Amino acid sequence: MTRHAFTLDRRHALGLGVALVLSPRTFAVAQTDPDAPYDGLLRRYVKPSPDGITRVDYAAWRANTADRAALDAYIAEMAQRRPSAMGRGDAMAYWGNLYNAITLKVIIDRYPVASIRDIKSDSWLDPKAYSGPWRQPRVTVEGRRLSLDDIEHAIMRPTFKDPRVHYIVNCASYGCPNLMNRAWRAATLEADLDAGARAFINHPRGVTILPSGALKVSSIYKWFIEDFGGNDAGLVAHFRAYAEPALKRHLSTSPRIAEDDYDWSLNRTRPIS
Repeated sequence: MTRHAFTLDRRHALGLGVALVLSPRTFAVAQTDPDAPYDGLLRRYVKPSPDGITRVDYAAWRANTADRAALDAYIAEMAQRRPSAMGRGDAMAYWGNLYNAITLKVIIDRYPVASIRDIKSDSWLDPKAYSGPWRQPRVTVEGRRLSLDDIEHAIMRPTFKDPRVHYIVNCASYGCPNLMNRAWRAATLEADLDAGARAFINHPRGVTILPSGALKVSSIYKWFIEDFGGNDAGLVAHFRAYAEPALKRHLSTSPRIAEDDYDWSLNRTRPIS
């Protein structure tokens, strides 16, 4: 595989089917900073909370026809870019923004739902299609039809080989690392990746010290343990790199990882009425 090229085994013929609808002013801004319209949407609907979990006001976004069209337009514009010609930072930010924007669209189009897992993929011949919306092709980039799984597991993880990829992609769940309220960008990527890792690892849904002294960790670390060194020692080393002082002191004793957990509840700002 070349630096940013990718190949995929599956070729389903389903695209986004969205139109590029931009006002003259929005178009002018997009020409100088194509991610600026997405910034505006995220600032409007992504809300930090005192408990450290960022939530999305899906109900308000779904109710705003113009902002739903703006998200569709952003995804359509993203699909016209050429990530294979980008440098590493720009490509990593690109794929993260595309993944998250499509995930937001999937939720908004089907809202209200209690969990992203309530939305199934249409690929009925694929047994994994029933686990959620990740297997269904949803966008075409450089002539390739891609699902969310393709973006994360066939492109981002093997191309960038950086465990912090897991702090970029957001699966619309409480158990997931926070969705930023602005787009990922190459210029701030390293700082934002480190900030995302610190925020998640030092939050109870990332790493919790149990009364026994053992650790309970996010299931993300077990599902993708190969990205974090391949064993529990690698996980602890990753945690130590981003831990705040109290947690870092505990991690210096190389505690046992006793259990893992993940909350698939939708990261919404308000209960479904």
